[in-house]
Amino acid sequence: MSFLNELKRRNVLKVATAYIVSSWLLIQVSETIFPLFGFGDTPARLVVIVLAIAFIPSLILSWVFEITPEGLKRDADVDHGQSGSKVTSKKLDRVILVVLALALAYFTFDKFVLVPARVAEIVEETTQRVRSDALVESYGDKSIAVLPFVNMSDDASNEYFSDGISEELLNLLVRVPELRVISRSSAFSYKGKDKKLTEVAKELNAAHVLEGSVRKAGNQVRITAQLIEARSDTHLWSVTYDRSLDDIFAIQDEIASKVVAQLKVTLLGDMPTVKKTNPEAYALYLQARHLFGLQTVEALEQAIFLYQQVLEIDPGYAAAWSGLSAVYVNQVEQNLRPRDEGMRLGREALNRALALDPENGFTYSRLSNMEHQHNLDLDVAAKYMTYALELDPGNTDILRSASWLAWSLGHLDESIMVNEYVVEQDPLNPVSYYSLGLSHLWAGHLDEAISAFRAALMLSPGHFYAHYRAGIALLLKGELQAALEEVQLEKNKQKSLEGKAIVFHALGQEQASDAALAELIAQYGQRSAYNVAYVLASRNEADRAFIWLEKALLYSDNGFIQIALQPEFANIHNDPRWVPFLEKIGMLPEQLSNIEFKIPLPE
Repeated sequence: MSFLNELKRRNVLKVATAYIVSSWLLIQVSETIFPLFGFGDTPARLVVIVLAIAFIPSLILSWVFEITPEGLKRDADVDHGQSGSKVTSKKLDRVILVVLALALAYFTFDKFVLVPARVAEIVEETTQRVRSDALVESYGDKSIAVLPFVNMSDDASNEYFSDGISEELLNLLVRVPELRVISRSSAFSYKGKDKKLTEVAKELNAAHVLEGSVRKAGNQVRITAQLIEARSDTHLWSVTYDRSLDDIFAIQDEIASKVVAQLKVTLLGDMPTVKKTNPEAYALYLQARHLFGLQTVEALEQAIFLYQQVLEIDPGYAAAWSGLSAVYVNQVEQNLRPRDEGMRLGREALNRALALDPENGFTYSRLSNMEHQHNLDLDVAAKYMTYALELDPGNTDILRSASWLAWSLGHLDESIMVNEYVVEQDPLNPVSYYSLGLSHLWAGHLDEAISAFRAALMLSPGHFYAHYRAGIALLLKGELQAALEEVQLEKNKQKSLEGKAIVFHALGQEQASDAALAELIAQYGQRSAYNVAYVLASRNEADRAFIWLEKALLYSDNGFIQIALQPEFANIHNDPRWVPFLEKIGMLPEQLSNIEFKIPLPE
């Protein structure tokens, strides 16, 4: 008992207790903090080892030394009658109580905040893994990513040609139903990045990678292609072609055929082939398509000029007519061309494309989008989209457009399911996540919507509208300050003004809300009357909201496809004018229920 009493007198037991409790708290915090900064298990493991090693020396020090008013002294040198051990003991009691309180607070925070977050993350990871495993089980090793071919030409401006060849090969392989092909947007996201092919394939969940290079000099091209089995990083096949542009289509057909043969794909029909045209027209077509992707005023005008040159050489080239139509419609959407003129030119070009190639699924998808988003004829849009899906069932761009039509028709569960499938097929495309976020937002799944918008912004920090949509979701959750911060990050000025007008009103900052609304109306009122209407509705200004809805009808605004779903209109749903207005534009649920539309996902 004398030894135990001595341990108590020297506060060794209390030091041990304080050390153990403090160590537990430190270990828990380190296990939480280190992963946030990208560290693995090693730093947390080192903390445990150091604390374990230091435990015995700390007890020895507490036995040998004592804290006195004069400082730290050896116990043997201290007059025990005047010892400060009792004062030290009380201080240690307070330290233990404080650490225990911190430990209890951390335990509560961990149990009710961190654990649910970790569980949600584990569930999401498990879900993603199950989906990926299902894809692998479905397709086996018959999956491939076509990476952008490297431009080896002396002229750097020929990059459009190497990119175009890669994209054409991808489009050719996509038409093989038995083969799973990673979408262009995900595959091309690795362009210019120095990353191992095995890592790329793992991130894209592809068993094989097709890569290569293109050198173009005048009418001569050298194309090198190689097929790689990703898991073992083994070259299965490679080939180099030195040909003239006249042979460019035969080269693409041959590469696609050899890929299919190497992957031992059993075709259920004939091998798809490239739509042939004049080689000079083809080079111009690839350049025009590249310019369209730049989405600048000058690039769009130049793309029209080049498409027209292509069609002067080959008026029967359906892909060029389809591409020209896309530019006209895009100019309308960016307010660069009068709506009536742009839609007329776009429709005429699409009709020419269909007359030349009546089995092109993507062209029918564009027709559906015209009827859906611009003419508000959802019945006709559904018929066009159904046929597009029959012709090209695995095309992620078509499926994404189909999901938008589905939510306009009120099929929100189907829209979410399709968008989840598209995200699996196109995992590095921010548009896929944004589309999924919209479907969740319309369905009222606010946390899922915010997560999807965050993913879109992570892949594309400047993604238009994603900050605004995330802000609206946060507003609906009641997180007003977070919503304001989000809409203030929105890159699109119009959307940022809309968000500020809505959120400042919710925060009770009417002067700031009025200023944002006034600027919105002054700059964008005529071309975006629908947007002004839902901002006014969110501010509980029903009379003005309906005035602006009527203006939107007059201006042929295309926002009405989401009017029944958009939460910004929730405040006027009980207004006696709401149902008659929906009926006038054909968006009542009873009207939409008569339209048959089902999206068949590829097995």
